Amino acid sequence: MSSTIQKVFAKVLSYLFFILAAFVGGTSIVTAATQYMEGEALTQVLIQVINSNIIAIAVFELAMVINKEYGNKNEHDVIVMLRRTLPRFIGTVCVALALEGLIMVIKYSQMDMAGNLYYPVAIVVSAAVLLIALGLFMHFVPRDTEPKQLDHDD
Repeated sequence: MSSTIQKVFAKVLSYLFFILAAFVGGTSIVTAATQYMEGEALTQVLIQVINSNIIAIAVFELAMVINKEYGNKNEHDVIVMLRRTLPRFIGTVCVALALEGLIMVIKYSQMDMAGNLYYPVAIVVSAAVLLIALGLFMHFVPRDTEPKQLDHDD
């Protein structure tokens, strides 16, 4: 009973995240077209599209992880599940954070707001710390990634 509830809940959440990712991606394009038509600089519009689509990719990746790990299989080994899915999700988040930080550096440099560079530097450092933590996790987690087979004598 609880595995059925888990699968239904996972499917609902994964579909919700898929819809949100598509919504964020679609609205970023519509917003970009509207802003460009209103005279906004193309560079600023492209930066906003990139920011929005980075978020959409992270949400999409989260939906994929939930759908794969909770919705389709009944995998009970948490370490195996984390070792398989965590690097992909954390990698996506690290790329999103690093790109966001670099975009903020470019934006603040163009606007002569060098005093605010602490924020993008903190974002890039956070991405680096997250990546180091993922590396440590992968190093210290047992390498046995195959699920243990249960012997059933019927």
